[in-house]
Amino acid sequence: MSSYAPVKDELLVRLRRIEGQVKGLQRMVEEGKYCVDVLTQIAAVRAALKTVGTIIFEHHVRGCVRNAIMMKQGDEIIRELIDILNKFMD
Repeated sequence: MSSYAPVKDELLVRLRRIEGQVKGLQRMVEEGKYCVDVLTQIAAVRAALKTVGTIIFEHHVRGCVRNAIMMKQGDEIIRELIDILNKFMD
C-alpha cells in the first residue's frame, strides 16, 4: 500500500483537474491563442503538478522513509530520497 493512500482521492481530483488544464492548453495552441496566455496556463499546470508532487513527497517521507529508518534501512532510503529530490527539483 502506498503511503499516500489516505489522500488518493484528493490526488485523483487534482490530477483530473490538471488533465483538463492540459486539454485546455491543447485547444489554446490549436486556436492560435496569444503566447503569453498559453505560457500563463503552462505555469499554472506546472504549479498544480508541483503541488501533487509535494503532497506525495510529504506522505513518502512520513510513511515510507520513516518505516525504512525504523527497520534499519536508513542509508538505502536516504540515497533514494536524495535521488528523487534531485529529479523533483529540476
